[in-house]
Amino acid sequence: MAAVGCLVFLSLLSFSSISLAFTDADAENIARRQLLHFAAEVDFSGEGFEHKLDLKLEFANDRQKKAYVALQAWKDAIYSDPKGITKNWVGPNVCSYNGVFCDHALDDPTQWVVAGIDINHSDIAGHLPTEIGLLTDLALIHMNSNRICGIVPKTISNLKLLFEIDFSNNWLVGPFPDVILELPSLKYLDLRYNNFEGALPPSLFDKDLDVILLNNNRLESNLPENFGNSTASVIVLANNKFSGCVPSSIGRMEQSVEQILLLNNEFSGCLPEEITLLSNITVFDVQRNKLVGELPKGLGYMQSLESASFAGNMFSGHVPDGLCSLPNLKNLSFSGNYFEMEDESCLPLKDGVAVDDSDNCVLERPGQKLPQKCYEYLSKPVDCSKTGCRAATKETPKPKPPVSSPPPPPPPVASPPPPPPVFSPPPPPPVYSPPPPPPVYSPPPPPPVYSPPPPVYSPPPPPPVYSPPPPPPVYSPPPPPPPVYSPPPPPPVHSPPPVQSPPPPAPAKSPPPPVFADVKLPPNLGAVYASPPPPIFQGY
Repeated sequence: MAAVGCLVFLSLLSFSSISLAFTDADAENIARRQLLHFAAEVDFSGEGFEHKLDLKLEFANDRQKKAYVALQAWKDAIYSDPKGITKNWVGPNVCSYNGVFCDHALDDPTQWVVAGIDINHSDIAGHLPTEIGLLTDLALIHMNSNRICGIVPKTISNLKLLFEIDFSNNWLVGPFPDVILELPSLKYLDLRYNNFEGALPPSLFDKDLDVILLNNNRLESNLPENFGNSTASVIVLANNKFSGCVPSSIGRMEQSVEQILLLNNEFSGCLPEEITLLSNITVFDVQRNKLVGELPKGLGYMQSLESASFAGNMFSGHVPDGLCSLPNLKNLSFSGNYFEMEDESCLPLKDGVAVDDSDNCVLERPGQKLPQKCYEYLSKPVDCSKTGCRAATKETPKPKPPVSSPPPPPPPVASPPPPPPVFSPPPPPPVYSPPPPPPVYSPPPPPPVYSPPPPVYSPPPPPPVYSPPPPPPVYSPPPPPPPVYSPPPPPPVHSPPPVQSPPPPAPAKSPPPPVFADVKLPPNLGAVYASPPPPIFQGY
């Protein structure tokens, strides 16, 4: 039934010149058919598998005999193999099969067992059979960039030595496969580019994992509060539908995490101050969410930061001091927000750091938002303590409006004329239209000075901060623009694959397998290894 379900869907794709969208109905049909197929074997334990064997076959040991049953069942569950990867999956010598790798058993070095399977980039279509639970010596399984559909069978929990899973870039469906979290040895989890949906189980972040790659699925809901319990060095949740606050528990990852990519979700509220504790982080990306308020003041303490993006949100205020001058920073983007001030160190291309500050409200910079658009948003300041994502004690007190008095001496004052404030596009130098009483100018450091009407804004030493409190504030016009810097866009950030080490010696295979990414077995099988690179896609 599962084969028929996936086959119908795949046959539709084969007659299309473009890739059809994988709909909710498709996902539901495939999962339902596969569950019906698995129903009789849902408690599969591997007992009594001998009835599936050809009695004439002779095996090196019982473990290879079990592996033979599992691999033959998987071959039967494959209904499209355009590259002929499984063509030589015939006979009792399972260690000679394409994509199958053997090594000495951990508990008995005299036993030669199936320790790894790598069928990456094979374009195989099919599903995972329940018999996969017979591969109890399996330490790694790589099958990225295929057309494996359906659900992850519960029998995978029998693979107690499984150290690394790469199921990325397939058509797997259903909720997050909790059964994977029952694997005691698992360290590397890659489920990118599938169709998993729903919420993440909190137990995911309590498990001792090194890498969590879940981007480009249909996952949604808030992140669990124990998010910060994770020991992973790389966490990629990009291109899903996560919402709510970025949990303040993120600060507990300070000793472990090196990369966090949360871009292109629906996170909202203010970023928690606790992210400034991530002293070992090298990549931090929250672009294209719905985040608001000021950035945490202590971002300058993230001394290991190399690439960061806050672009495409609704941040405002002052870009934190020290952020642009971090010692290892190479790429920084805070474009597409409502920032009003930035340090001189943030000037694009300064000191070899690529900075994109476009589409903000910084008066002296080119390519900024229209004043009226800035006014409409900034006239309603964000109180981060009310978003539920940051404590009230972290907020900076709001400044009180200045009192009217003669213009020359500080604090800055303005004479209150009767007509209402009007934004008129004047030629440089821009001239203010007279505002209504009471004048509300927030004192910038140092404050601007106004001369008698017609009011002309005289340029202060540093740029004035536009901070409009009620009643309706009026934009301070900019001084003559400084030299224009053209900010280059930041290069895309990719999560680098873990470091590979030479694989352990394996027995000679006959015939030799086709070209695959090198498969390295885990440390407890003879050497340190890592997963092959992820599928090549635009973005993360």
